[in-house]
Amino acid sequence: MKIGLCLPYMARDYDRARILTWAREIDAGPFDTMSCGERITDYTYEMHTLVSAAAAVTERVRLNPALYVLPMRSAVLTAKEIATLDIISGGRLSVTVGVGGRPLDYKALDAPFERRHQKLDDQVAVMKQVWRGEPLFEGSGDIGPRPPQGGDLPIFAGAMGPKAIARAARWAHGVYAPSMAGDLEGHQRVFDLARAAWPAAGRSDKPALIGGFWYSLAPDAQRELYDYAYNYMRYGGEEIARGMASAMTRHSPEAILEGIENVRASGADECILVPATAHYDEIEKLVKLLADVKR
Repeated sequence: MKIGLCLPYMARDYDRARILTWAREIDAGPFDTMSCGERITDYTYEMHTLVSAAAAVTERVRLNPALYVLPMRSAVLTAKEIATLDIISGGRLSVTVGVGGRPLDYKALDAPFERRHQKLDDQVAVMKQVWRGEPLFEGSGDIGPRPPQGGDLPIFAGAMGPKAIARAARWAHGVYAPSMAGDLEGHQRVFDLARAAWPAAGRSDKPALIGGFWYSLAPDAQRELYDYAYNYMRYGGEEIARGMASAMTRHSPEAILEGIENVRASGADECILVPATAHYDEIEKLVKLLADVKR
């Protein structure tokens, strides 16, 4: 099973030096993938810019922004951005797309929240057209640029429900479905849906299965992880935020190793870890912890 690490895009102490140091240490570490999330409202850094900076200072690690909330974006502009990022990375890019779940993010960008699932399906088709160099309408020409990986640049679906996974089975390479508590059951449930959806859609290939969870190894890790989860889920209301934050237990080396084994036992191909802070302990202690993990 591959191991990935997410950039701490929700941190407030994430300056230029820290952004580039995190990227370089991930590239030098035992990680297969570097990820980054996308949010608009609340205090967050812009995903595509962070990943572009990371692509420019890394050489080895694969990049998988997770995820582009595509229905609140322009499909054509996003396709150009992704193709350019694939060039900057030297063909090391995969992307995850989804509909998100925050109406306020859509409102902030003046984008409609309705019919976002159908819009996502349509937008993926448009992006693949752009990457193949096919005109979208008379006079559009070859929009470009052409990504090094071509029109089959890997796209994963950020999907967890049966309907969303069934739709994704028509166009995705796999699913990114983290159970943020790092439990076996949460991952198993979604991955079983994907394993059934692929042949139901007439596909003979198997879906790539990506899981993950929130963790902290920073000083006062338990509080940091609680605060991270609470702030992340606060849009859902006080009760949901506190309940989710209280369920987060991956704040010790033993608990993190258990979470990784849970993801592995679910049949995942990859586990992406999401740090609660930008403290260097989050990555330096994790590197030491992963030294003896069976891959």
